[in-house]
Amino acid sequence: MAANKNARVLVVDDESDVLFAMKMLLRPEVKEVITEKNPDNLLALLGKQTFDVIFLDMNFKSALNTGNEGLYWLRQILAKDKEATVILITAYGDVELAVKSLREGAYDFIIKPWHNDKLLETLHQALQARLNKQKGAAGKAGRAASAGSLAILGQSDALQEVLYKLEKIAPTEANVLILGENGTGKELVAQALHQKSFRSGKPFVSVDVAALTDTLFESELFGFKKGAFTDAKEDRAGRFEAASGGTLFLDEIGNISLAQQAKLLTVLQNRQVVPLGSNTPVPVDIRLISATNAPLYEMASRNEYRKDLIYRINTVEIMLPPLRDRHGDVEMLTRHFMQLYAQKNHKPVPDLAPATLRKLEQHKWPGNIRELQHAVERAIIMAEGNVLQPQDFTFSPMELGGMAQTAAAVFPDAPLPLSEIERETIRRTIERNNGNISKSAKELGLTRTALYRRLNKHDI
Repeated sequence: MAANKNARVLVVDDESDVLFAMKMLLRPEVKEVITEKNPDNLLALLGKQTFDVIFLDMNFKSALNTGNEGLYWLRQILAKDKEATVILITAYGDVELAVKSLREGAYDFIIKPWHNDKLLETLHQALQARLNKQKGAAGKAGRAASAGSLAILGQSDALQEVLYKLEKIAPTEANVLILGENGTGKELVAQALHQKSFRSGKPFVSVDVAALTDTLFESELFGFKKGAFTDAKEDRAGRFEAASGGTLFLDEIGNISLAQQAKLLTVLQNRQVVPLGSNTPVPVDIRLISATNAPLYEMASRNEYRKDLIYRINTVEIMLPPLRDRHGDVEMLTRHFMQLYAQKNHKPVPDLAPATLRKLEQHKWPGNIRELQHAVERAIIMAEGNVLQPQDFTFSPMELGGMAQTAAAVFPDAPLPLSEIERETIRRTIERNNGNISKSAKELGLTRTALYRRLNKHDI
């Protein structure tokens, strides 16, 4: 814990017993511990010296006693020093209020009565994050330039709002939940968050957790020791360890079971993993980014998803707009993919007929950017001339459940339930591709994993 050695820590709480206990606990760990009972003295203290970490009580004695006192002083601290690292302390265990404090700029929170080991680990993580941020400040311009390789294209107001959030969130340690329909570019946004962060020089590890069975979930994420199970021929680090110091991206996080949710929550709370076949916990330092197209809050109301896990993974949310709401972006994306796939397939870059552009802009793009990408690639391969015509673009009958008007065109004699329409569309697509799952998934705008889930769901 080298980051602790020269650290100066401030503890602000109106209970003398708490101040004494914190000072006794922290004094062997850091260079200096300053305690303060009266928050009114906070700004004067900050004017005299800089603290590496500030522990701040959320519930000073007042008529309110709701935690708003702590939020008030948190804002005052960050107004004075926007780089301050603040860990909030609450006796009430009010998760929603604590999460609100994280969104306001706190690094983390602990709940009274605390566990000493957990508090010290939180302190170490905060100091390490602050050190990484300071080391990374000098290279910030270089990182921003390198992030250009992950350009997220578009000029629409809907996308500009996303890019504004991305720039604001990326340099922080906040856990991020990316929401949006399939094909909207969630992994691209996750990669951009990593490249623009102070962890950009460390690993970015991506995991499709929905593809992991209960058996694989622990071994893949947490690792295992030699002999832990039949095929465990040697020790293997899990994805959490592989991402330590960097960013862990958990895709399709809305599709994991309640048992898997409980295991993931334990790791995120304790910031350590226990590999299969071992009793020794391994500390991990990761920034978590998650993504899903599932309605997590609705699932939580039906007890299908843990609320406490939602609070852990979504310090900040980024909602990606569907392509149909990104007015004006279709042409820019189309021309980008035309150049990309022309070069890939050793063809000259074609032009786009005005009628073709009108057709593309009028399409609803239920499969979003992924559908557009595949449509352009097919057009580049199949086009006869150097100008893409409307007939060069063919659309799948339905993607990701489809749109009402598309479904009506495919099934004119129904109405059928949406689940039946989806089942029949998947069945027809697989038949048309002679059972080739990869081709069928690509045509439907799905990943192979997502298609397999739908096959199981519809018993196909």
